[in-house]
Amino acid sequence: MVKLNVGMKACGIFLLWATAAVALPAQTFTSLHSFNGTAGEFPLGILVQATDGNLYGTTLAGGPDGEGTFFKITTDGALTTLYDFSSADGASPYAGVVQGTDGNFYGTTSYGGNMAECGGAGCGTVFKITPTGGLTTLYEFCQIVSKHGRCLDGINPMAPLILGDDGDFYGTTTSAGTGNEGGGTVFRITPSGALTTLYSFCSIGGLSCPDGHFPFAGLLQASDGNFYGTTVQGGHGCPVEGCGTVFKITPSGEMTTLYRFSGPDGTYPVGTLVQGADGWLYGGTEYGGANDDGTIFKISTAGALTTLFSFDGANGKTPYVGVILGTNGNFYGTTLHGGPKGDGTIFEMTSGGKLTELHGFDATDGADPSAGLAQDTDGSFYGTTYFGGAKRHGHGTVFSLSVGLGAFVKTLPTFGTVGETISILGSNLTGSTKVTFHGIQAAFTVVSNTEITATVPTGATTGTVKVVTPGGTLSSNVPFRVTP
Repeated sequence: MVKLNVGMKACGIFLLWATAAVALPAQTFTSLHSFNGTAGEFPLGILVQATDGNLYGTTLAGGPDGEGTFFKITTDGALTTLYDFSSADGASPYAGVVQGTDGNFYGTTSYGGNMAECGGAGCGTVFKITPTGGLTTLYEFCQIVSKHGRCLDGINPMAPLILGDDGDFYGTTTSAGTGNEGGGTVFRITPSGALTTLYSFCSIGGLSCPDGHFPFAGLLQASDGNFYGTTVQGGHGCPVEGCGTVFKITPSGEMTTLYRFSGPDGTYPVGTLVQGADGWLYGGTEYGGANDDGTIFKISTAGALTTLFSFDGANGKTPYVGVILGTNGNFYGTTLHGGPKGDGTIFEMTSGGKLTELHGFDATDGADPSAGLAQDTDGSFYGTTYFGGAKRHGHGTVFSLSVGLGAFVKTLPTFGTVGETISILGSNLTGSTKVTFHGIQAAFTVVSNTEITATVPTGATTGTVKVVTPGGTLSSNVPFRVTP
C-alpha cells in the first residue's frame, strides 16, 4: 500500500469531495495554540481530558521526523510535546488517544511499525504511552500474512480505541483482513497487546459488499453492551462502491448490518456514533442528504434511521466526525467546510434536528476542523483544526468554545462492578465531602484538585454519580453503568 501524503491523509483513505441555522447564542471562542510544524502539525484526533486536568492529543505529522507527535495542552493553551513518532515505533497517528484505568494512554498509528510490509511505509500500530511520554508498541499490524500476501489481521487503523467494559480495548482497521477485497476489520486488544480480530469486512468480493467496506470511524459501546460503528463504503446502497453502513457487533464478534445508506439519506458515514439520553444513536454522513453536503441522523439499535438535518453549505458542509452529546442534552459537532468563510463551522443541534451555527472559522483562527469536539469538565468544548492558525495557511490549531454550560464530573471508566475503584474527573474537587452513585453513598479519596477515586458501593445501580464540592454539587455527564 502506498503511503498517503499529508493532503490525502486529511481526507482519510479516499479523497473528500468537495434548513437554515438560527441566531447565535452567547458564546466565547478562544484560539489556544497554533502549530508550527516543528512541534507537530495537522492535528486530527479528538482531544481527551485526563485525570490531571490537562488535555492530550496527537498530530498527524510534524516533529523531527515528520511522522507526528503526542502532546499535552492545558486549558489555558500551554502546550508540551511529549513524544515524536519515527516510523519504526509508528507513524501518522490519525486518531487521538484514550486514557486507560492504569493512567496510561492508548492509541493507534496509521503507518509505521512493521516496515517490511505495506510498501515499506509500515501497516500501523497500537501503542501505550505514559503521561510523561514513555511509549511502548503493543502491536504491529500485518503479523499474519496469507500466501497471497494479504495482511489477515488488518492494516492502517485510523480510528481511536475505546475501552470496553471487559477492560480490553476495541478498534478498527480500514483495510485488509480475511474478507475478499480486504475491507478492514474490527479487533480487540488487551492492555498487554494480545490482539484478536473479531470481524473482517467485505465477505463478498467487490467494493459494494453488503456488510460494508472501510470502517473508518471508532466504535461505540452502547448501554446494551454491544458495539456500534459505521463503514464509509459498501452496503449496495449506491452504484459500484456503496454509500456506507451502520453495524452492530457483539463483544464475541457476531456482526449485524443495521442500515445501508442510499444517497438521499446520506453517504459516507465517517464519524463515531454517540448514544443520546433517549437511547438512539446519533451520527453524521460526509455527503448526501437534501443538498449533498452531508447530514446528521439518528438510528435505533434495531436499525430504524431518521435524517435529522441536511447541510446546505451556508450553514456548513461535510460533517466529518459526527457529533458528541453535551451536558444540556443537545449535540455538538463541526463541519469540515462551509459556513461564512468556507473554512468550517461549529454547531449545536437539538435531538429534534434544530441546528444553530456557533462559530464559523476564517483560517486565521483555524480551518477545516477534522477532529470533532470534547467537552471538558469545566463545561467548555475543546477541539482542533487541521489547517489555519497564526499563519492563514498554517499547520492547525487548538481552540476552546464556551457556550455557558456549567461544570460537571466524568467517571473513568464509565462502568464498573460493585467494589471496584474508579476515578472521577473534575475541577476544584479539593474539599469534597460526599460522593454518591445513583443516590448510594460511596467511600472516596480526594487525590488532587482534578481527581477523586471512589469505590462503587454495595447497592449501587446504573445512574448519575454526584460529588458534593465546596462550590456545589456536580453531576456526571453520562450515567455510570454498574456491570455484573
